[in-house]
Amino acid sequence: MADDELETIRRQRMAELQAKHGDASKNPQQGEEAKQRETDMRNSILAQVLEQSARARLSNLALVKPEKANAVENYLIQMARFGSLGGKISESGLIEILEKVSQQTDKKTTVKFNRRRVMDSDDDEDDY
Repeated sequence: MADDELETIRRQRMAELQAKHGDASKNPQQGEEAKQRETDMRNSILAQVLEQSARARLSNLALVKPEKANAVENYLIQMARFGSLGGKISESGLIEILEKVSQQTDKKTTVKFNRRRVMDSDDDEDDY
């Protein structure tokens, strides 16, 4: 990444930290402004990192599974901050990242049957 992009990301991160730890609880309007700034910052970083088709796919995912989209966005922003992205991520690259996140957050569904023993006919030896 270029130095100006890194400086932009640093300023955005500093603003985010100040918004989180600032006096947002004293004035609700400032809290809303801080949330708006954070959202704008996230969108600008994602616009720098993702191609248009990948952004469209991510926004579609956000409609269906907002928690997974948020995890992917956080992952992409973190990669951008550490400079581990070589360039803009295409749609196929985003699909690979989605698969990684899916594997990491894959929830195993288990079903446990609790059988009632109160009126179990197998226990009784009543042959009528």
